[in-house]
Order: sequence, then structure tokens, then C-alpha cells
Amino acid sequence: MKEYALITGASKGIGKSIALLLAQKGYNLLLVARSANELEDLSVHIKAQYHVEVSYFLADLSAAGATTRITEWSRSLSVPISILINNAGYGLWGNFDELALTGQLSMIKVNIDAVVELCYHLLPVLKSQRQAYILNVASTAAYQAVPTLAVYAASKSFVLSFSRALRYELKETAVSVSCLCPGPTDTGFAHRAGMDALADLAAKFNMTPDDVAAIGISGMFSKKAEIVPGFLNNLSAAAARHSPKGIIERVTAGLYKR
Repeated sequence: MKEYALITGASKGIGKSIALLLAQKGYNLLLVARSANELEDLSVHIKAQYHVEVSYFLADLSAAGATTRITEWSRSLSVPISILINNAGYGLWGNFDELALTGQLSMIKVNIDAVVELCYHLLPVLKSQRQAYILNVASTAAYQAVPTLAVYAASKSFVLSFSRALRYELKETAVSVSCLCPGPTDTGFAHRAGMDALADLAAKFNMTPDDVAAIGISGMFSKKAEIVPGFLNNLSAAAARHSPKGIIERVTAGLYKR
């Protein structure tokens, strides 16, 4: 029986690119996203192009009980899931006290809670495979505090820390855990975050979703702990690790000021 990969945020951007790449490698897919039309179109394309099985589930990961419904759906299919890609996530740009609290709490639900819950619920299935992988998608924002992206950056720091700890706990099992930390990527993130004013700046440094996905999947299969795509992103992550926090915060505040 062919192996399956479950991917959240699969209808566009990095998630879509990862889905196409894994299908090319022969993996059957379980796709999760909010858009019915985009998931349907992607499923039809993948089935025709790569001749693998594709099922999809509509879910808003900020909604109560979403991960439970995803878990129940995946279990009902009785398929061997050997890859979990926690890709869904988004950011909101602005000073913490000027952004709606409800939106920021929803962001935490998607960026943090859904990652933890899906890892927890799917680990029994993953651990039963000969070899399995978890790839949690964070951001280069995980390496420092980012004024005007305070909750987003903090949520991605959580994902990175959680992934590394989980990786250590599972080191004697069949499950390898990696964390993908992309920098600016041409995914529409800036638009959803309300950062249209910075679009020109971001465009100068954007990587394509296909490039990020290829580096991420290669790193996952190589069992790397952290995967930072692109030379400049690696440089900025290294600088954030080794420079005084106050200096990094002033630099990022200048880059992302409203």
C-alpha cells in the first residue's frame, strides 16, 4: 500500500507546492484547506498528472474542533499516513494593542494550537510506520522578536522550539521532526497580513513557493532539524542568533514599521 501525506494549508503557496512535489514522488495525499474550489482543482490536476490518490477536507483551523474533525476524517480513511505537513498559518501586521484581539487569538489557534493538536492526534499513526516525518512550517521570524508582527513572530518561535523538543523526544522512534523556516515568499502572505505597503520591499527578497517547498522536502527527508531556505535567509537567521536582541529588534522594527 502506498504511503500518504497529510498537508494543511494545501490549496496555495508553499502547501500547494509541497503537495505537487510529494505527488511527483508517488505519495498519496490528504489535503486540508478552507477553499473548496482550489482544493477540488488541485485534486483533479494531481490525480491526472501523477496518478496518485487524493482526498481533501475543508477546514478552518481557527474554528473550534477543527483538528478533531480532521483527525476523525483521516482515521475514517484507514490509510497509512507517514508524513504530516503543518503548513497552515498567517500573520497580522500592526501594533499589538491596535489590532483586534479576536484576530490575534485566531492566529494563535492556527499557528500554534493546530500544529500541537495535529501532531498529538496523528503521532500514533506516524509512529506505527517504518519511517515517518513531521514537517512544521515556521518562519525566519521565529529567530527574533518582530515589533508590529509581535504575535506572529512569537507563534513561529513556538513552532520552532516545539519542533526541536518533539524531535528530541522522538529520536528513538520512526518519526523524524523538522522545522522549515522560510523568509519572504511569494505566497500572498503580505497581503493577508495587511502589509501591502511593504510589498515592493518584500518582492526584492521573495523566493518562489516551489523553491521553498523543494528545499523543505529535501531537508525533511534528510532529517534536518531546521531548514532555512536561501543564503540571505540563512544569514539573517544566523545574525539574529548571535547579535544582541535589542539591536535586532531595532532593525526589524525599522523594516516593518507602519
